[in-house]
Amino acid sequence: MATYAIGDVQGCYDELLALLDLVGFDEAADSLWFVGDLVNRGPKSLEVLRFVKSLGDRAVTVLGNHDLHLLAVAEGVKSIKKQSSLHMVLDAPDRDELLDWLRHRKLMHHDRRLGFSMVHAGVAPQWDLATALEMAASVEAVLQNPPACKAFLANMYGDKPDTWSDSLQGIDRLRFITNAFTRLRYCTKKGRLSMRAKGPLGSQPAKYWPWFMIPGRQTANTRIVFGHWSTLGYMTGVNVWALDTGCLWGGHLTALRLEDREPFFLNCKGKLKPAAG
Repeated sequence: MATYAIGDVQGCYDELLALLDLVGFDEAADSLWFVGDLVNRGPKSLEVLRFVKSLGDRAVTVLGNHDLHLLAVAEGVKSIKKQSSLHMVLDAPDRDELLDWLRHRKLMHHDRRLGFSMVHAGVAPQWDLATALEMAASVEAVLQNPPACKAFLANMYGDKPDTWSDSLQGIDRLRFITNAFTRLRYCTKKGRLSMRAKGPLGSQPAKYWPWFMIPGRQTANTRIVFGHWSTLGYMTGVNVWALDTGCLWGGHLTALRLEDREPFFLNCKGKLKPAAG
């Protein structure tokens, strides 16, 4: 029995199946963790959604920014280009079932037995594990409430507020939480988020640090796997593992076996121009 955490798939269905063959995934015994961004940009978002959903309890998925974007498009509050692979999801006969399943995914997952947590992008350095799980649950509750979901998705876009305060309320509070979990890469030592710095380590303005290197980060003792940051690539740090290795851009699709922290890499054939996250 093994648990494999997998980096951003982004519609690369064939590569996902090849990676599972590579690691010898046993659907009857093993489990998969997906760090979010199941969909968008790649050619087979629909197939990825159907496959991961079909795994039932054998798969745990957290929401990424591209997954939230799909939900926003489905609610009619955002638009997409004619050539987007998301049209295949939106036009599918089982679209409502798939979208409802997606809306019920978490922003953060924690497994006490394995001693691992999973997010798509990052965790605000001011939050400890209990607080982070509480913050994630507050957004999850809104997404899972149909009357509230559409209004939230229509207003979740934006870079402000960029500083956490317990006094934040309403959409400002929800937007900060969502940005932290699904868009964060860099922030200041005081925890002010930067949504504009997206490049590899060393390319950011001097005042910004990777979120996982902030001194005094409250989740420093929590083992976290995350994705989102393709220009960072595979990286291991103090209790953090970055798993977005840019399959879509012709890099790799990565799986990390959590029990022994062994990584596995599948060479991908993506031909899109490399980009951040």
